[in-house]
Amino acid sequence: MTRMSRRPAALLILAGVLWTSGCAEYPADPDRSLAQAREGELSVGVVEHPPWTDLSGQHPAGSEVELISSYADRIGAQIRWVPGSESELVGLMADHELDLIIGGFDENTPWASEAAPTRPYATPGDDPGRIVLVEQGENALLTDLETYFIERRTR
Repeated sequence: MTRMSRRPAALLILAGVLWTSGCAEYPADPDRSLAQAREGELSVGVVEHPPWTDLSGQHPAGSEVELISSYADRIGAQIRWVPGSESELVGLMADHELDLIIGGFDENTPWASEAAPTRPYATPGDDPGRIVLVEQGENALLTDLETYFIERRTR
């Protein structure tokens, strides 16, 4: 093998190593939201929007609160509930203070450019097409949450 014919082979090997090393952590969470939740806390913003979210009692309630509580149990996380308005909570998410926001959002939410909406989910008695907002770029958390939604639907 001549020196010229070894060069393309070496470049292909190098490209393969670089490509596979970059894919080891996909999907990735730049802020480690999923890893931090598994280590202890999932920060969830809650907007008042019955029946999905109800803030009238001492603790948040509603079908989305139950859904996210069940998800948190699955990943071993404690939830820190943060009540607020949509704009307040989206601002906190932009400042990396929240992992998720719930509040009966639908697919036409105006916040889709500020946060990553999940695929629509449905729970018994709810309208299909409801979504949860996830911090932009936190793709491992988004993927894990959507996988959970699919698993619940197929049970």
